[in-house]
Amino acid sequence: MSQAKAILEIDNPHFTIRLYENWLWIDLKGDTKNEIVEALENKPVLRQSIGNILEIFAPLHIHLSDIDSVRLDSAGKVKLVLPRRRDVTIPLAVNEAKTFVDTLNPLIAKEKEKEAQRVIEERKADVRRDRLYGAILGLGIALAALFGYLVGHAH
Repeated sequence: MSQAKAILEIDNPHFTIRLYENWLWIDLKGDTKNEIVEALENKPVLRQSIGNILEIFAPLHIHLSDIDSVRLDSAGKVKLVLPRRRDVTIPLAVNEAKTFVDTLNPLIAKEKEKEAQRVIEERKADVRRDRLYGAILGLGIALAALFGYLVGHAH
């Protein structure tokens, strides 16, 4: 991540949320992070069973276009619905949660539009490349046929 300035930063006693134009970073702090790491180090069984979910604990960096939806409940819990991961629930104060969701939703929409445009451009480039390869292949076949014709009639 470059040195971009966060659009929104929420500092909680247990974690910090930084919202950038196209990324969401959630980092655990101090004791919470240390307790999790210590539990995993001291219990090999936990390390094996929880190791693959450790990314949930921190730092969690999510590209905004990867968020399917954001839900806010009346208690201030924000739920990020992620298609390729476990959903993330963030407990916040109600006013912080509302500000967070109101700031996050337009950024998600913008990133999803940019991602859709990127996919469209990528597909157009694939079609252009395939047409070019087809033309080159056709030219090669035509040249080979011409060469064969010329060699056959040279005798």
